[in-house]
Amino acid sequence: MSEIPASSVPDAAEATQEGARFDARQIATLGAAMLGFFVVALDAQIVNVALPDIGASLGGGLSALQWVVTGYTLTFSALILFAGTLSDRLGARRAYAAGIVLFALASIACGLAPGMGPLVAARVVQGAGAALVTPTSLAIIREGFAEERQRTRAIGLWAVGGSVAAAAGPIIGGALTLVDWRLIFWVNLPVAALALLCVSRVAPSPQRRVPFDLAGQITAVVALGAFSYAVIESSRLGWSSPSILGLLLLAAAAGAGFLAAQARGRHPMVPLSLFRSRQLSIALAIAFTSMAAFYAVVFVQSLYFQDQRHHTPLATGLLFLPMTALVTVLSSYAATLVERFGRRSLITTGLLLQCAGLVIIAALPADVPVAVVSLSMVLVGGGGALTVPPIASLVLEGAPVEVAGTASGVLNTFRQLGGSLGVAGVGAVIAAHAQFMPGLRTGLIATVILLAVTALLSLTLTSDRSS
Repeated sequence: MSEIPASSVPDAAEATQEGARFDARQIATLGAAMLGFFVVALDAQIVNVALPDIGASLGGGLSALQWVVTGYTLTFSALILFAGTLSDRLGARRAYAAGIVLFALASIACGLAPGMGPLVAARVVQGAGAALVTPTSLAIIREGFAEERQRTRAIGLWAVGGSVAAAAGPIIGGALTLVDWRLIFWVNLPVAALALLCVSRVAPSPQRRVPFDLAGQITAVVALGAFSYAVIESSRLGWSSPSILGLLLLAAAAGAGFLAAQARGRHPMVPLSLFRSRQLSIALAIAFTSMAAFYAVVFVQSLYFQDQRHHTPLATGLLFLPMTALVTVLSSYAATLVERFGRRSLITTGLLLQCAGLVIIAALPADVPVAVVSLSMVLVGGGGALTVPPIASLVLEGAPVEVAGTASGVLNTFRQLGGSLGVAGVGAVIAAHAQFMPGLRTGLIATVILLAVTALLSLTLTSDRSS
């Protein structure tokens, strides 16, 4: 599922309704925003189908492949709030351009990586670029479209563009990997070049003196990095090893430092007052677990289709298409679904569909036709897509107006963090087993338990329908 703003995304009909025509500068603004969001969403998915080829080329085992995915998503989640503040200080247009350049340079480094270590390091830098591009791509739309109807239409097109990239990612990645897996990174360069050309025609953005929460940012990065490293490497080193115990202690200490910085700091990155709202806290937990399930399935099923069922990368990408296509369709009609069925019903239904999909995948025999597995994955992706718009609505409702933007960033952070730890956790469970399939089934059932808990929590949410 591609990243979306924590506002109700207009559905396809609303986004494409007739309104005043965009002028040349607005077209350039929308082009830059869509291309930036497209390449970030594409890169989050395109890599998965190339993982077996990357592993065969560079070595490193399952934990290294986890880092290829997690290095990107973890940095993205850890820096997205910081990136929003940097955007305010530099101006959205300048910050967007800097993010695109950083993303492109990191893509070159990925394409040239001589080993797994340099590739993971480049993916971390890519995640930093993506964190800068995502909030600024939306910010330049807000600045470039002053009329509400035009802005609604532009945001709708921006969101659909990200969904299309997420749907196309596995297929594009599969086709390019048949030639050379390094092409999945080189393909970012023409998109980045076109994005820079578009943004050069965007009006300059205002700059604001916004203070940084350096203590909060540093402790957050240390806590998330140390915990993720401990989870991923635990299967290799053992949970009782001094290295893993030391990392867990470091993560706990940094986490405590982060909470202290948010409680006592003058300009906290994540105001703890947000979590006084039960609705908002539950919504964030649901966003975390739903995205963890989605990213985990994309990661492990890519390995399953290629390593266990011996399909080509392109065939693997096509097997993902039913799931990703449904996600795109549901995302396009987000607002309509919320209005018709209500938030609580949509969230609970989505979580239960994800549970059902994971249970079916875990229960399927090893020699079942892959088409059956592909169709089972539809429940996971479709269920996750159903939760996104009502969660966004709940977060906006639960947050005070003066911190609505921060709440939006916190939601995106929780979603990306869920994806990172979903890959890390399920991958670690698989690595701890002697064979792939038993580990896969155990990891998926553990994810089902988390989803079931959040589904029960969702029943306590307000049943009001979003208007």
